[in-house]
Amino acid sequence: MSYNNEPKRRPDFTVNQQQPFNAEPPCDALIRNYVTPNDYFYVRNHAPVPSLPGESYRLMIGGDVPQPISLSLSELKSQFPKVQVMATLMCAGNRRDELNKIKTVKGVTWGPAAISNGIWGGVPLRLVLHAAGIIESNFRQYHVCFEGFDICKDNTGYGSSIPIPKAMDPQGDVLLAYEMNGEELPRDHGYPLRVVVPGYIGARSVKWLKSIVVQKEESTNYFQRRDYKLFLPQVNWDNVDQWWDKSPPIQELSVQAAILEPKNGAAIDTGSPYAIKGYALSNGHRIARVDVSLDNGVTWEPATTINGEIKDNTNRYWSWFLWTYTVRSMPSPCRIVCRAWDYASNSMPGDAPSIWNLRGVMNNSWHRIDVVSKSKI
Repeated sequence: MSYNNEPKRRPDFTVNQQQPFNAEPPCDALIRNYVTPNDYFYVRNHAPVPSLPGESYRLMIGGDVPQPISLSLSELKSQFPKVQVMATLMCAGNRRDELNKIKTVKGVTWGPAAISNGIWGGVPLRLVLHAAGIIESNFRQYHVCFEGFDICKDNTGYGSSIPIPKAMDPQGDVLLAYEMNGEELPRDHGYPLRVVVPGYIGARSVKWLKSIVVQKEESTNYFQRRDYKLFLPQVNWDNVDQWWDKSPPIQELSVQAAILEPKNGAAIDTGSPYAIKGYALSNGHRIARVDVSLDNGVTWEPATTINGEIKDNTNRYWSWFLWTYTVRSMPSPCRIVCRAWDYASNSMPGDAPSIWNLRGVMNNSWHRIDVVSKSKI
């Protein structure tokens, strides 16, 4: 694998892995914008970034479709309506660093900023599948498999799949995106075409899209069958082989919330008012409440949230909610905790060790940080 043609990136990112490049933006920069600027969007790569000419690009749609088709980028733009979807993408390994402190896990050691919110422009996937002859009622048990041009395991492209009901749902908002925040997709984020699957883990939003295959089983790609699965705490690398096939792949996001300001271990002026800030999201449900505790979860107070995007009153909230909680005088030392609830009454587990898993994925336990007074440094 050659990493000699990587895109230019911001120097202020926290680089968790250099090759392939995996990095998260500064927390204070991330929290400043409801829609994350392109150059501050977190980067999750599994291989060298492809360099693909948009002029000669073609997308192949095949498998068990009645009418296999091949579409150029210009045909996608001219033959299908363009829509925009605002959606937050989050790596399934977001906040993995907390699980790694309990017991070593395998994966990129992400903090709480492997998440960003964007406005995606492109073609609804369901319309492209319609053009290939797919009618959901005849294919309800099928899967839509994606493969990218980024070459990873076994000399194959990164791959993933989603069930047909999600792909064909007009309210599922799955997109073949060629724009990000009104601009051409950056190379790090999938130019010339990527999938965006709102409400699902970022691993399903395949970048540098090469092909779409409709088939009766989920993708056989390594990253669908041997990665991004959630195991019991007692499963380890000695006994995991018996669990791969009987453990379903992670698809939908769980309720999540995190504190981005202040940072863990920060020294602040605890005698003055201070605004604690963070984010919360669910898998399409509206966030009902974010709670903040200054005593490690003994007592709670509600934070003020900035509502996510409303879509036609259908309760589709694909974007995060930003929140703030102002403390008049913070105790020192202080353990700050946050948790979120959505409108389906889903919340977050209080205990990280109870959800520890060897891949360190889907950590949505209460987020805890410790701060001290500047005067006590």
